[in-house]
Amino acid sequence: MPHDQSTVPSAADAATTGITTLEDLRRHLQWGIEIEHSTLPPYLTALYSLDPERNADAAQLISGVFVEEMIHLALVANLLNAVGGQPRLDVPHMMPPHPRTMPHADPSIELSLLPFGKEALGMFLRLEQPARPGDPAEGDNYETIGQFYDAVEKGLRDLCAELGEDQVFTGDPARQVAGGPFAHTAGHLAPVTDLATALAALEEIVEQGEGAARADVWDGDKDLFHPETKAVSHYYRFQELAVGRRFQPGDTPESGPTGDPVTVDPAGIRPVRPDQRLADHPEGHAIRTAQEAFNQTYCKMLQMLEQAFNGNPAMLGMSVGTMYAAKGQAQSLMAMRDDDGLAAGPTFEYVAPEDRV
Repeated sequence: MPHDQSTVPSAADAATTGITTLEDLRRHLQWGIEIEHSTLPPYLTALYSLDPERNADAAQLISGVFVEEMIHLALVANLLNAVGGQPRLDVPHMMPPHPRTMPHADPSIELSLLPFGKEALGMFLRLEQPARPGDPAEGDNYETIGQFYDAVEKGLRDLCAELGEDQVFTGDPARQVAGGPFAHTAGHLAPVTDLATALAALEEIVEQGEGAARADVWDGDKDLFHPETKAVSHYYRFQELAVGRRFQPGDTPESGPTGDPVTVDPAGIRPVRPDQRLADHPEGHAIRTAQEAFNQTYCKMLQMLEQAFNGNPAMLGMSVGTMYAAKGQAQSLMAMRDDDGLAAGPTFEYVAPEDRV
């Protein structure tokens, strides 16, 4: 896409986006990986707290969002590889204790490990909140994820204009991941090799989260479970759960959802204690032992993803098997009760590679 030289950033723009060099761009794309990953533990905790038979609608909606967040994670890794970076996932700072703030964001975006319910939906709506038209690009301390990716897009366009595309996209194409275990989903995981494919990847991430053109309920993909309709973006999927109705053709952000009811059975939600930590129980306690086993599996999954994004793309498929193992461990955990009768749950704490079995 041709770049208008008149849009070369002013000093003020550069200060807002913080992306004026290739190193800045790589650092922000690594932040993007951290942002996408940070949504996974809260989504998984809420998802695993649901009885999938009693709450099929809610489980389907959240699991769809989770899969698309995994696609976003892979797309950002493709972007980082395309510009000569090295994606990192298997590092301690990816898994700070909860509650925590969204990485590099305005502190108002706080993430907790909560069972499905009103509080969890409020958190999800905040983190997927669409940017308003005219909101500035913000490379740091951003108020919406869309503004963060606007800053990445601006930095990318400006660097291509300044240096030339061939000096920006210097990464090894063999490190790109595509299709893989997500080929059957509504999202689109494609290689990034130049500015056009980079912009398409950024558009995919933002539209699935916020909606097409930020003024629409729909994200532009087909609905995986209802192929005759378009898919609803993440923010509006959570609104469907909060309001208890689905969006239907003709609905807008202003009208809200007016379609079929979405039912939630409170008896089919496990009462998970929020923001659990290993330290809540002594070593050797059955709950702590199960939490440690989950953390080992989850960190192995991060290790596989890191390998997949650093020259071994086949590991992406293997990571999905590990993810299913973690799901089984989390569901077993939630069948356990602490002394107050609340359900145990995963803690998502980092296990160093040398401490993994």
